[in-house]
Amino acid sequence: MGVVPEKLVSLYKSRWLVFVAAMWLQSWAGIGYLFGSISPVIKSSLNYNQRQLAVLGVAKDLGDSVGFVTGVLCELLPIWAALLVGGALSLVGYGFVWLVVTARVPVLPLWAMCVFIFVGTNGETYFNTVSLVSCVQNFPKSRGPVVGILKGFAGLSGAILTQLYALFHTPDHASLIFMVAVGPALVGIGLMFFVRPVGGHKQVRPSDGKCFTFVYGVCLLLAAYLLGIMVVQDLVEVNDTIVKIFTAILLLILFFPFVIPISLTFGPDQKHPEEEALLPEPQNKEPGKSQLDSDEVILSELEDEKPKEVDMLPASERQKRIAHLQQRLLQAAAEGAVRVKRRRGPHRGEDFTLTQALIKADFWLLFISMIMGSGSGLTVIDNLGQMSQSLGYDNAHIFVSMISIWNFLGRVGGGYISELVVRDHAYPRPTALAVFQLVMTVGHVFIGMGWPGSMYVGTLLVGIGYGAHWAIVPATASELFGLRNFGALYNFITLANPAGTLIFSSLIASTIYDSEAEKQHPLHNIGSLMDVNDSLKCEGNVCFFLTSMIMAGLCVVGAVLCTVLVLRTRIVYANLYGKTSSSRLRL
Repeated sequence: MGVVPEKLVSLYKSRWLVFVAAMWLQSWAGIGYLFGSISPVIKSSLNYNQRQLAVLGVAKDLGDSVGFVTGVLCELLPIWAALLVGGALSLVGYGFVWLVVTARVPVLPLWAMCVFIFVGTNGETYFNTVSLVSCVQNFPKSRGPVVGILKGFAGLSGAILTQLYALFHTPDHASLIFMVAVGPALVGIGLMFFVRPVGGHKQVRPSDGKCFTFVYGVCLLLAAYLLGIMVVQDLVEVNDTIVKIFTAILLLILFFPFVIPISLTFGPDQKHPEEEALLPEPQNKEPGKSQLDSDEVILSELEDEKPKEVDMLPASERQKRIAHLQQRLLQAAAEGAVRVKRRRGPHRGEDFTLTQALIKADFWLLFISMIMGSGSGLTVIDNLGQMSQSLGYDNAHIFVSMISIWNFLGRVGGGYISELVVRDHAYPRPTALAVFQLVMTVGHVFIGMGWPGSMYVGTLLVGIGYGAHWAIVPATASELFGLRNFGALYNFITLANPAGTLIFSSLIASTIYDSEAEKQHPLHNIGSLMDVNDSLKCEGNVCFFLTSMIMAGLCVVGAVLCTVLVLRTRIVYANLYGKTSSSRLRL
């Protein structure tokens, strides 16, 4: 085989190529965030009131959050087949929604529309699962940056897709539904043979830190650029040529990370095979049932407890030091120097099953605070179309794009700030969550008051706070309840989204909105010949004032619950991240 073909094969097997492809895939994995843009055309075409629209929103959130079936199928199917299934679900679900909205098929009952919305949005869970599973396996020692970046691209997808939609420059907003239906299917097919595990544990390089820094820089540049062009397009009338230029630059920025696998493959910094042989093989097998319970208790937190300098050693030396520490601990347990106590259940910081976690007050404090914060934030995202219309804004796309950008920055910033809290101060991570929920409180107040420009400030604060939840809460759950059953714990926590929107959007916001709309159009109640769609529109800050104040108050309640959780878990975090924790097992 020649040099060039060999390089191309090496490029195809590069874990960084997989990571870049996963970023592009995640750019289409946030179609649920576009509901605020497509909800007005659905409402007007199908003559829905706000309550019916809210029910559709809850179905959408359920599709975006129910990932149990996705996880099972991703284990049974090849990676490429899982992506194909995800694209097919998006095509079928949102394809039928488009057919109904454009009157190409007869109008379906509300429950059928909920099913199609659920199916279409559930397709993105396959994109998320495939991207995260593949890249976490390829970057086992960099799970934090990998998950944060991929989640960030999912959060940015709303803004990215909105700008791609602006390229068509069509007044028919139903075409956005068509793009949401067809786009993920085409992207999934195009990338299904690139996003997969490639044995990335053998591709560790000293330059990985610089590569991650470069990707973070691209993400921030992308967010800033999207924000800038969205504001320009909202304030200034731009022609088709300028829109095409804006979109071309956007695609160029998305292409920037591809420089990393190209430079690593064709550049001079190549890893020799003998270096790769020193790297340990991943441990995929679970400990056998014959393993002693005492061994499991002693060694379960060894990865967290070992001194930081061990990770800086060469691979072969690092394995020897860890194996030596394991032998000493087991010998000490056998001689009675270390007493292993039998207990009925795990303690905080150890590995819980979902059933064990569900009977713990800490888990419910975290879950309920998640409902208060994340549920109220997603309610704003789902109702941005009606919120902006009620305050006199003709185009809701700008706010959908902006809150998508703030969502991304919240995920990146929330993870970074919470990491400072625990690493530098050994203080519970929910402290940062309480702060961000208070930030959301202010955002809800701004939206409810309806002051000039308040939608810009409100979407900024709510978007940042909402995004921070998805960086802080999963990390907190892994710290308090372990990593062994993290998938089940995480999937249960994601149910906070549909639970929150069921309460805030379907029961509270829609009821108040329809009530105020009927007050403004009383003739609708007596069979007036007035256009039904106009009569169901509410105008003014009164439409969402009470809802926003309720959500602001509940965010304060969520912050209080987080504070209680902080007080209950101070000792756990002191043990995990305190100065003494790393010195207890000195080698």
